[in-house]
Amino acid sequence: MRALATEELDGLLVTSRANIRYLTGFSGSAALVMVTRADVLLVTDFRYDEQARAEAGAVARVEVESTSVWERFFKDLATLGPLTSLGYEAHALTVHDAERLGGAGGAGKAWRWQATTELVERLRAAKDAGEVAAIRTAATLAGEALRQTLTLVRPGMTELEIAGLLEGALRRLGSEGHPFPTIVASGPRTALPHARSSARAVATGGGGGGGEGGWLLLDFGAQVDGYCADITRTVLVGGRATERQRTLYGLVYDAQQRARAGVRAGMSGRDADALARELIAARGLGDAFGHSLGHGLGLEVHEAPRLSKTNAEPLPAGAVVTIEPGVYVAGDGGVRIEDDVHLAPEGPVLLSDGRTELLELV
Repeated sequence: MRALATEELDGLLVTSRANIRYLTGFSGSAALVMVTRADVLLVTDFRYDEQARAEAGAVARVEVESTSVWERFFKDLATLGPLTSLGYEAHALTVHDAERLGGAGGAGKAWRWQATTELVERLRAAKDAGEVAAIRTAATLAGEALRQTLTLVRPGMTELEIAGLLEGALRRLGSEGHPFPTIVASGPRTALPHARSSARAVATGGGGGGGEGGWLLLDFGAQVDGYCADITRTVLVGGRATERQRTLYGLVYDAQQRARAGVRAGMSGRDADALARELIAARGLGDAFGHSLGHGLGLEVHEAPRLSKTNAEPLPAGAVVTIEPGVYVAGDGGVRIEDDVHLAPEGPVLLSDGRTELLELV
């Protein structure tokens, strides 16, 4: 790992589950990994004996402990040769476990420990062909799950019912899990960017009367080979769009299309965000777009890079990012549209289905 030389470290203690999987392939929930310039040591407990050897045995020395994983880790760490300066993931290690490294009586005090931040995450930002393929498969699966779900949606169903249908379809089609709690929001609750699915019936209050449709926002993910897709669609249920609804949707649609087509590796996260934000702000709704344009996708649903007005860093070639502008009007409703895009050297490549025309479920 080249980052060790850059940081003048002899090794790095990795405790982030996503980083452990990225470096070793091990997908269990409990392990300690030491990566040095010559070796990779993985220590886990009895539950993962066979799994760890199968998933990580080709790249790491796997040790299994039935009592204290930390005690075994320090014991085996001493066998890796002369190591002096070791890093640990300050963003992933608890204070309690950090005290094991150098606190009074800590078994790790034989080494000099240095806090690091996101060394492995920086490596994860650019995806190889296999990672991109997994995200594409997850996104395709998610799109089909949504298509199947929307054929079953009817006015009067609750947000929780619809979330259950969607999550069931995701599982049936092969998603390993739900990368985050599925968001299904309706009517005025679509103005909550991260609403929790509730018992509210769709197309009731704030839409559904007099032929007018009610907003239904669905933000959900799928997972294949550990890699995540993240998609949001906003549709109308129970009637046709009013002119006001059509205008709002059209604004977000245009902003998303502009950003989806214009985002490039090498441009700053700030400039990427501006692709959508400038269009929305020009219509006087800049304050109603309060979150960033997007984020990286991979083994975690939120990872580097950030497409944000505060990020001046260039977007790395090979990254997979979300493009998800939204406009939210309190008490009325909101619209968000999200797709997943690979920042290939030749330009942006859409990984999700991109079916974002306004859909009215009448």
